[in-house]
Amino acid sequence: MSSALEQLLTRARGPMGPAVELDFGLGDGPFAELGSVISGMNGFFLFNAGVQVFRVGEEGLGPDMVAWNSGEAWKDTYEGLADEIFCFGQDIFGVQFGIVGNEDVVRFNPETAEVERLGGSLEDWARWLLADPDVNGAAGFARAYQKRNGPLDPGQRLVPLEFFVGGGDYSDENLVVHDAVTAMRIRGPIARQVHDLPDGATLRLTVD
Repeated sequence: MSSALEQLLTRARGPMGPAVELDFGLGDGPFAELGSVISGMNGFFLFNAGVQVFRVGEEGLGPDMVAWNSGEAWKDTYEGLADEIFCFGQDIFGVQFGIVGNEDVVRFNPETAEVERLGGSLEDWARWLLADPDVNGAAGFARAYQKRNGPLDPGQRLVPLEFFVGGGDYSDENLVVHDAVTAMRIRGPIARQVHDLPDGATLRLTVD
């Protein structure tokens, strides 16, 4: 029987860039898995473009994985809250999927900088996505939204006008399309304000 990661890759739409050989210099762990995946398909979409895995290299569609993880792309706006995460993909709302320390595969909420551990491998990540593609991979939403509004560019993501953390909904009226880097930079200052607030605290958000 094929692994969850192999099953996931059969659903991938790509590649997004020319063929590459990606080697992080590690024999095992999530980074080794990521190197193998990108070497086989350099960037791709899953679940009606509900999930995007970044390509590597100067040419191609959507963000370059290396540039995306540079501090000046968007992480500087989080002032250290995202520095330990090597992001390899994102969902349609800019929720990041990443690796921490070659030990943990995580989900990073761009509005709160909350980090949720999904497992210790990309196999665990694939299993988590396949367990509920509509909830974990935004499959149904991505299909319906793009049917109504047209496909997003590979370099674009959706941002709520009223942030989800503040009670915003997923209606078309509350969602705007932004360049993916801009989408993250908009939310960095907000995440800094809400990251350490206790549950039930009153939000008074200010934008720098």
